Amino acid sequence: MADLTDRFGTEVFSEAVMKKWLPKDVYKKMVATIEEGKALDIDVANAVAHAMKEWALLHGATHYAHWFQPLSGITSEKHDSFLEPVHDGTAITKFSGKELIQAEPDASSFPNGGLRATFEARGYTAWDPTSPAFIKDEVLCIPTAFCSYTGEALDKKTPLLRSMTALDKAAKRVLAYFGKDPKRVVTNVGNEQEYFLIKKEAYRKRRDLVITGRTLFGAAPCKGQELEEHYFGAIRPTVSAYMKDLDDELWALGIPAKTKHNEVAPCQHELAPVYSEANQAIDNNLVTMEKMKLIASRHDLVCLLHEKPFEGINGSGKHNNWSIGSESENLLDPGDTPADNLQFVVFLTSVIAAVDEYAELLRASVASAGNDHRLGANEAPPAIISIFLGDALTEVVEKIVDGEASVHAKHGVLDLGSDILPKLRQDNTDRNRTSPFAFTGNKFEFRALGSEANPSDANMVLDCAVAKTLNDFSAAMEGVSEDDFEERALEFCKQSLTAHRRVLFDGNGYSDEWPVEAEKRGLPNLHTTADALPAFAADKAVELFSSLGVLSKVEVLSRYEVKLEKYNKLLNIEATTMIREARRTYRPVITAYATKVAKGLEAIRAAGAEAAMQCEQNTLNKLCNGITDINDSIKALDAVHQKAEGTEDAQEQANVYAHEVVPAMETLRTAVDSMEELVAADYWPVPTYDDILFYV
Repeated sequence: MADLTDRFGTEVFSEAVMKKWLPKDVYKKMVATIEEGKALDIDVANAVAHAMKEWALLHGATHYAHWFQPLSGITSEKHDSFLEPVHDGTAITKFSGKELIQAEPDASSFPNGGLRATFEARGYTAWDPTSPAFIKDEVLCIPTAFCSYTGEALDKKTPLLRSMTALDKAAKRVLAYFGKDPKRVVTNVGNEQEYFLIKKEAYRKRRDLVITGRTLFGAAPCKGQELEEHYFGAIRPTVSAYMKDLDDELWALGIPAKTKHNEVAPCQHELAPVYSEANQAIDNNLVTMEKMKLIASRHDLVCLLHEKPFEGINGSGKHNNWSIGSESENLLDPGDTPADNLQFVVFLTSVIAAVDEYAELLRASVASAGNDHRLGANEAPPAIISIFLGDALTEVVEKIVDGEASVHAKHGVLDLGSDILPKLRQDNTDRNRTSPFAFTGNKFEFRALGSEANPSDANMVLDCAVAKTLNDFSAAMEGVSEDDFEERALEFCKQSLTAHRRVLFDGNGYSDEWPVEAEKRGLPNLHTTADALPAFAADKAVELFSSLGVLSKVEVLSRYEVKLEKYNKLLNIEATTMIREARRTYRPVITAYATKVAKGLEAIRAAGAEAAMQCEQNTLNKLCNGITDINDSIKALDAVHQKAEGTEDAQEQANVYAHEVVPAMETLRTAVDSMEELVAADYWPVPTYDDILFYV
């Protein structure tokens, strides 16, 4: 155990490391910056930079890099050596406070939604001291924000930090009515990360996987997940060795990887960390995804983070566990009697109102080409945003709405009927895996995020929406006397819960009845990314972000353009790959096999064999009909693909991709996949699902 704890955080310039390496006065100022947001002067920055460099060199680092999150959704870094040559042909190591605080990457070569032109290349990265620097591959990585020369945010970290500030201010205003004055109110996040591991040899033979991250073709395997034997099953040795290496490297980076297990689908797994502040938690998640891919290659494996790499079995998500808290309490903890906990009721009401009022924006925040394959596909939450509270809190809400705010929801105890088994304390809610936004005891689990996503967007939107509804509460309480506060606060909650009650749904989100019921309630059901993204550019979204100082109108619209552009480019790549693969890989093989069957039939009949060959003749007929279907499907896909490519307006282009190209791709896939069951195994040109998903 000592070795395990000693290993944790060894590659991180953490607060504990700072305390050891910095002078006391500098350390105190750094802590004040991290905990209270106080500005650092250049002398403090110089001292921190020197200590950071010396510590990094001691740990084998040779370079430093400002590590940031451009709008592409991944991370970026440019490495600079600590070496500084001197005139006598030798060199010294140097790293200044100025180099720590600010750097200058090219701002026009990253997605920017029109904020920067090619000839306007300058951009800046700015040190984020609230997320600790870490060493990765002998490089000191310094988490930073990324902005344009004129100050617009060009990354995902900056608006997230702004949204956390907005929520901090809004929550403190509310807590002041309860006589509390915390130093900070923060959002805490834990991102459960699902992923697939497959053999590198099979991956290399699947051009669709290499280019798009998912299989564009592939018939169902003989055995999928129907036996439900993989979920929480014994982890195969190959995967276990990978997981051990992954844990070891994540722990060294101070990433609190806690839980690992097999997921539902074959070859699917999950890693879950301990919660931490949203900013750092998201940084950790991005490093985790990078490490997952890198370490897999050392084990002759490939890590797939696409939301739907295989048709017909579960895809992967990134469940975003979200809560609000101060240094002394979790503001979403209902306690034993939640209806008597007015503070909890106020925060719960604000979250419910936020999710209902900004459901379309929340849906847009998780929209992507890959996630469209999951949402609403009976394996993930539906595209309809709703909230699951569980029996106890649903009863609390109903009592408040009915004007009877005096219910005492208590925890139950489960007796398992055997004296040797312990009695179990029952939680105040069950779990609802079909709900996109579920209360799970003292937090909400936003289950709609895709596995490949940067969680910043979803958390930024959620923080902003809740900040807005908390501010609505504070505005309504202005001028209310202390004696009247409880009554007026409860009345506000009653009115808000009545108005937003429609978003509460504790039933089966996979059922056919739910979309019908949701439509009656007036809840939006945005099936595709093309349908969802306009919410990001709507006046309502612009007003929310700009009023809280999180994103200006031009920054909002730039993100809408970037998301549209990425969606259109991804679908263009997929359609292009699919057409080429169908023409050059699958159709020639199917035709060759049909020719072999035809020649075999001809030879047997020429030999005068009397045995009936009806089965072979039927196979040949199916092959020939299949080739015709493939040809027709290629032609149809090619036509709508060209239509999409020729559409200039980005939103209209996305609509064509979503509603014409994607269905045409599905038709072509069906035509090719139907042939996989007819063509001899030694003819089929790529590894099948049976080959990929089942290995030792």
